Amino acid sequence: MTRPPSDQTAAPRRPAPLRVVFDLDGTLIDSAPDVRSVANAVLDLWNAAPLTLEQTRDFMGEGVPTFVARMCRQRELPIADHDAVMAEFLARYDDAVTLTEPYPGAIRMLEDLRAAGAAMAVCTNKPLAPTRAVLRHLDMERLFVTVIAGDSLPTRKPDPAMLHAAFAALGGDGLRIYVGDSETDAEPPGARRFRLCCLQKAIAKGRWIRCPAITPCPISRPCPTC
Repeated sequence: MTRPPSDQTAAPRRPAPLRVVFDLDGTLIDSAPDVRSVANAVLDLWNAAPLTLEQTRDFMGEGVPTFVARMCRQRELPIADHDAVMAEFLARYDDAVTLTEPYPGAIRMLEDLRAAGAAMAVCTNKPLAPTRAVLRHLDMERLFVTVIAGDSLPTRKPDPAMLHAAFAALGGDGLRIYVGDSETDAEPPGARRFRLCCLQKAIAKGRWIRCPAITPCPISRPCPTC
């Protein structure tokens, strides 16, 4: 016996939700003035000359240990003092939020993505405590499912483990996009498993990072190669 045709049609399959992981400093927020303020307060303890804002930006991107090492080398501080310099820097870093601002349109972009159903995370080499402090200060913490920070895992970017952890926390099987601003964000060997896009001009090399074409670009300020 044949079954009579059904008058019901299958519901269209909904696309899997977009998953987006963002770098933080230099991508969503400009924290360099606060980082410079902390750095110069510490350098003053050693009677060393302050950093310029340009130097601060040049040293950022690979986590606090690398930033402090570059700062110490630039100001020729004794190697034996590096641990003490690091401790003084970290002691001030959690409260360094008052000079930090989101880039124009960043919060609106995040709110639009969330309203569209995207799941989002932060993946940053910044330590977790100052990361959460600045996100709370800017009322941005509410927009992210999770935060993977520079001290969340044994390794930091460009090691891909942080990205894998961030996307794993988001779950699902939709399109995965990672948004960063520097070569630290473009270098992870595992990053090619994700779509990569950039918001800002790469600081370290003074040029734009080339990223795979995404049409339309899912961010508000596409780079020239999108």
